Amino acid sequence: MSLEDFLSKKPLAFKEIDLSRMPRAFESVKKFYKIPKIVHVLGTNGKGSTGRLIASAITKNGCDVGHYTSPHILELNERFWKNGMNISDEVLENAHSDLIAKLPKEIAESVSYFEYTTLLTLPLYQNCDFLVLEAGLGGEFDATAVFPKEISVFTPIDFDHTDFLGNTIEEIARTKLNAMSSETVLAPQKNSEVVEIAKEISENRNSKLHILTERETNYLRENLLTAKKVLQILNIWMEFELDDLEIPNGRFQQFSENIILDVGHNPLSAERVSQNLKWDDFTLIYNSFADKNFSRILEIFRKKTDKAEILNFYDERVVEKAILKNRLSELNYSFKDFKSIEQKKRYLVFGSFRVVEEFLKLQNR
Repeated sequence: MSLEDFLSKKPLAFKEIDLSRMPRAFESVKKFYKIPKIVHVLGTNGKGSTGRLIASAITKNGCDVGHYTSPHILELNERFWKNGMNISDEVLENAHSDLIAKLPKEIAESVSYFEYTTLLTLPLYQNCDFLVLEAGLGGEFDATAVFPKEISVFTPIDFDHTDFLGNTIEEIARTKLNAMSSETVLAPQKNSEVVEIAKEISENRNSKLHILTERETNYLRENLLTAKKVLQILNIWMEFELDDLEIPNGRFQQFSENIILDVGHNPLSAERVSQNLKWDDFTLIYNSFADKNFSRILEIFRKKTDKAEILNFYDERVVEKAILKNRLSELNYSFKDFKSIEQKKRYLVFGSFRVVEEFLKLQNR
């Protein structure tokens, strides 16, 4: 069975989480593969861009480096990067054939979509020097947490996925920070509680904790400072700036002269995008999943614009349109359904990976 067919039978998320499933799967196949040095990237915002900055900088130093990120926007290959490019369909298919032959049948059938793609990193990156491994939504219970880590990197932690991680910033931070390894970098944090919990956990585990405090208005430059600290700890140092390195698509991406794409989906990412957006006049192209804090996100962008266009698409998780329209009305947005781009106007596409995906599909028709 091809990788595409195999994954098509997997739900993107399980409603009931079996915390023993991924450790069992990993234990059953790890003996077959050489595991590279792991840089484990966790947090709420900036994981993808920080991870890619680290990976591309190490690559420029002459090492073989992989970067595993999720989710993807258009193609599965986007999750698997190696030495400057996404891994090809053929290489992915070969890795799937190798892994599925070694994975016990009952485990292969039971693991989730994300768990299986995480396991695919074993055959894909076994010959690499480093693997920058990005966590999904979790921390200590994330599928990526089963790998031995050289260093843990925590990007800004804030409210998101509260149904899985907890309802307070303390609960969310503790769940994520409990994945801390013996060497840890903590990026600048908005919430002081995160720093205090990190200190507590590092002390209890005798982990060496590097707390970064220097803030940058440009959040990508702030992520760059985090990446530089990681390289310094790994004794891989070179002079480079943001323009020298690669950033994944959908991270404040200048898609065209008048369109910016961002896969952000929570208030913290909305705040950072808003801070970096230099336009005085633009239209927000938006939609949201029902479990996201779209109310607060729309409040944040209302300080910058009063124009919004709803990007319609079907997904059972999308907020009811009537509810979204009501909130737009309450905030005095002038809004309508998105139909097409007008070249004389500027647009910010924001809301999730899925929103950016649907927008790009419309543009490619």
